[in-house]
Amino acid sequence: MTGITKFDAAVSLIGDTGSVATVDGNDISTFYYQGCVAPDASEINAKQIELQVAWDAQAYARNRKTEYAALNQLEMQFDDKENGTTTWEDAIKAIKTKYPKG
Repeated sequence: MTGITKFDAAVSLIGDTGSVATVDGNDISTFYYQGCVAPDASEINAKQIELQVAWDAQAYARNRKTEYAALNQLEMQFDDKENGTTTWEDAIKAIKTKYPKG
């Protein structure tokens, strides 16, 4: 869990129409808006859950990206071409197996 906060949820709900200020931990004390209605606590809580679910659903992609970055993929591809091997493909398949898509 990333710790999606109520602040994150409020900012997501507000968008570019206003700004959030005076945040104490996870509590939003004051909203400053430019012609918009402040979301209530239930809207903020629902948005917080929605953002967390979306974040959690992409865990496999973040994990794959981390492992892909650790590989020297271009060198592996060059060596495979030169040597007639499939080391790079095997490494990619292993990562995809380890972190299956959703």
